[in-house]
Amino acid sequence: MNHHLLPPLALTLATGTVLPVLLARGNWAHHAPRLAICIWALLGVLFNAGLAMSAFQTLLPYRTSHTLSHLTEECLPWSAERCRPPALSVLSSLAVIDYVAVGATATILALPCATFLREAVRARRHRARHAEMLSLLGKRDQGLRATVLEHSTPAVYCLPGRTPQVIVSTGALRSLTECQLNAALEHERAHIAGRHHLMTLAVQALTAAFQPLPLARRMRHEVPLLLEMAADDRALRRCSREALALALYAMAAGQAPTATLAAGGPSAVLRVRRILTPRQVGYAVLQGLFATTALIAGVAPLFLACCSIPG
Repeated sequence: MNHHLLPPLALTLATGTVLPVLLARGNWAHHAPRLAICIWALLGVLFNAGLAMSAFQTLLPYRTSHTLSHLTEECLPWSAERCRPPALSVLSSLAVIDYVAVGATATILALPCATFLREAVRARRHRARHAEMLSLLGKRDQGLRATVLEHSTPAVYCLPGRTPQVIVSTGALRSLTECQLNAALEHERAHIAGRHHLMTLAVQALTAAFQPLPLARRMRHEVPLLLEMAADDRALRRCSREALALALYAMAAGQAPTATLAAGGPSAVLRVRRILTPRQVGYAVLQGLFATTALIAGVAPLFLACCSIPG
């Protein structure tokens, strides 16, 4: 067996199975949601890279892998003076299986990108249909900078994209005080400003591509909740904790349309408890930075060892 396969295989197994479970169990993530989102994104990138490199080393003949390890060794930072591009004789001697290995690697790397584009097109269609409906049934309120839609259920949500807009139901206008309504609007504007719909699409793409894995299942559950918490934190810069908590509680039963982001929903009760509970954000950030450092320190040697182990 090609021993260069072991490092990327270990990276794939760690990022696809073990590390997502540990990250999901960490209490610090809900206190530092933006940092946790970055770590989830890093896990997704590392898993895809590890899987592609595993396929590459599995299909690559030992002779080519050995040549590649020497080229990589010469281009490491401590030996960069010996780094030279591969000679034409090396490229011309590649066999069909070498090109198959490169093609398989490119396919695996492109798979999440293809599913992301598919999900983006699908979400854009949903948003276009909903925007058309809003143009017929909704009424623009310049004071609120939002579209008012006749509906008895209290709901505030945003329609992201190139022409984003915030939608408020008449039920929300009747149920919420002015401070509570402003808090809910700030939450939705935080979603738009942070382009949270793009991260949601990325999670959907990874889930569609690697659905059976713990990484995909945990991301599908954790990242949308973290995005809501990140929007809550940004909204709290302009409103009080009590106003946002009461607004979320009032809209907990609301359901947003497909391809939108809502202030209420099933996670509202958990987020209300988080907003009203005193937090040690600095300590949570330190824990998150420690976890990130440990992750990078653990996977960097695997990347270096993948193609540079001699023999």
